[in-house]
Amino acid sequence: MKRITIRLPEQQLDMISYMVAQGKFPSASEAIRTAVRELIDERGEKLLRRSEMIEALS
Repeated sequence: MKRITIRLPEQQLDMISYMVAQGKFPSASEAIRTAVRELIDERGEKLLRRSEMIEALS
């Protein structure tokens, strides 16, 4: 696993800390990994399909 650095608004960091404190996630890192997974699941497939359609038309 690679490490990256991100900047988030304090309000978002506070919410992540709150979710960790409430036991929703074991750590801030896991909360962010979950959010990234959900983003990829939601948008990644659409993006790949669009890219494949563009390639097929070229």
